[in-house]
Amino acid sequence: MRKSVVAVCLLLAPLMCQAETIKMKTGELISGSILSQTEYTLNLATSYGNITLNQREIEQILPDKHRIVLKGGTQLVGVILDLDEFNLKLQTDDGNIVNVDMPQIVSIDVYDYDQGKKAQQEFVQQNIEQQQAAQAAREAAAQTGTAPVVEAAGGLTFDSDINQVFDTQKATVVNGSVVTPSARVQTPAPRPLTDEEAFLKGVKTGAISQQEYAAAAKEELASKKPAKKEKAKKPAYKEKDFDKYFAVEAGVMDLDLKASGTLKLGDVASIDLGDQTVDAGGMSAAISSKFLWRIKESNLWLGPMLTFSSISNNDYTATLPGVGSLDASSSGNIVTLGVGANYYLNPASRFSFYLTANASYEMLTLNYRGSIINADENEIPFRDSITSNGFSGAAGVGVETWVDDVMIGLEARQVFATRSNELKESAASNTVLQAKLSWKF
Repeated sequence: MRKSVVAVCLLLAPLMCQAETIKMKTGELISGSILSQTEYTLNLATSYGNITLNQREIEQILPDKHRIVLKGGTQLVGVILDLDEFNLKLQTDDGNIVNVDMPQIVSIDVYDYDQGKKAQQEFVQQNIEQQQAAQAAREAAAQTGTAPVVEAAGGLTFDSDINQVFDTQKATVVNGSVVTPSARVQTPAPRPLTDEEAFLKGVKTGAISQQEYAAAAKEELASKKPAKKEKAKKPAYKEKDFDKYFAVEAGVMDLDLKASGTLKLGDVASIDLGDQTVDAGGMSAAISSKFLWRIKESNLWLGPMLTFSSISNNDYTATLPGVGSLDASSSGNIVTLGVGANYYLNPASRFSFYLTANASYEMLTLNYRGSIINADENEIPFRDSITSNGFSGAAGVGVETWVDDVMIGLEARQVFATRSNELKESAASNTVLQAKLSWKF
């Protein structure tokens, strides 16, 4: 038995090395060995020399097909996927993968595509002759008044072409294994497809085509189905489409104001704080607006900027040597007018980061009021204000993102300002954090 297996393997080895068959779109079949191929060309060595084919003119590269004759007379036709001395794996025309024991194989033949083409040509010629004869019979029946003979439409498929070449009696395959003729089960013929099934599958059934019905039914369903509303596409904003920018910002500023020196107490008197400083201002609310223009087609924007800050009420007390105690509260505002600039680092991104800076003139007014309790326990009320004007600068970073046709973002700046008069001991640097809403147009 081992000798027979080895003989079958030796017989099959040259069959597995057969040349490829190239089927052109014009119908020609060209046999040869593929030397190389690219996306556009295929080089083929034929018996008559080497040729170069255009990939666009090739319909398909036909795989080698074999007929496996088994003991008992059954046959399998398909493409050999793998084999060794014990087993042969075959993919049949219907897509099944079959494993066949090598001792069960009697012979293996290679399908000749050229022979198949000649057989198909003969079948077509015979079919034409039969149609001509059938037409003559119908005409004769019409003349005599007898009922015409209706014949089924014929045609030769690729599989039936192979069957004619091999004259095959195909084996039955169940779950990837070959079933012997005695174990075959007769299955009833499939029922014809209904119109609905044909419509869903889009196939032809019998001698009557369902394609026209399917197309008409699809058109009718499409006409009855309400048209889907297309979602409005968000506009793709590009930086080069804009040259003006307006923003409104609101946030907080950590303000650290220190009063020192001589404080006026209205028309009452004035006091000297000496070396003491009084905490006269804390957190404040800041509202800003910018109107910028783009400098040519760069990422730099420049324009005026206005900021208004409201200094929240702050209560404080102090002991004044030789005078008494001070009980007061203060509040005020800051108005800043200047020039601002934004430089965008990644304007085309979803989240656009930028550097910001401004140079401004700052006008600060601090109102304070309260009373002094002297050594005689007398309470002296007072009310006055302090002003501090001067130049200031700021630098920071920000981020923006588009939401529909506006932008939202966040900006953080460090403000540098030197205070004057009674506020000269105040902190020279304060932090501003603001949320913003902006437009580019």
